[in-house]
Amino acid sequence: MDQSIVSFIFQIAILVMSVVIHEISHGFMAYALGDSTAKYAGRLTLNPIPHIDPFGSVILPFALSLLPGGIVFGWAKPVPYNPYNLRNQKWGPALVAGVGPFANLFIALIFGLIIRFGELLPFAIPSAFFEIAMLVVLLNIALAVFNLVPIPPLDGSRVLLTFLPYHMDRIRQFLEQYGFILLLIFIFFFFNLLFPVINVLFRLFTGVSF
Repeated sequence: MDQSIVSFIFQIAILVMSVVIHEISHGFMAYALGDSTAKYAGRLTLNPIPHIDPFGSVILPFALSLLPGGIVFGWAKPVPYNPYNLRNQKWGPALVAGVGPFANLFIALIFGLIIRFGELLPFAIPSAFFEIAMLVVLLNIALAVFNLVPIPPLDGSRVLLTFLPYHMDRIRQFLEQYGFILLLIFIFFFFNLLFPVINVLFRLFTGVSF
């Protein structure tokens, strides 16, 4: 099998599981704060099928894989939750939103530490595993950083809106009304602005640059 096809398959598999963990983290946090919407919707599962979004999980990653040097990324269907069911009405939405990127950074940190200190382990780790681990770190950092961009429907917007004062409600209305358009503009024209942040975190976690 062609090496590029194998690489693409690994990227998609890692991406899918990473976005699934991202989404169920939202669901578990909402459940912990008193909302059972995700549980009743059958979304608190590692089975990727209920989470797959046709565009974000399939079409976009495939299109990005065709670009030279591009990072394959995407998203899953958002896990549903009812913010009015949360015990903490003030900070609950921000906690639910922030735990998704945090989960991705945690995964990246674990695999990054393996890459950094793998040689110190009392047993040999295959070189192929290090290649996969590098990909896991890169994709999870990219997912976390991308989702923290403060544009709806990304998690960063929910965190931002939680801290936004009431007298700045016009900004809230503008972001909610034009969020999808702003997100597309950002993806196609400004996504490269995230690369320095991704590279710094990747180097911090692994000790090497991607």
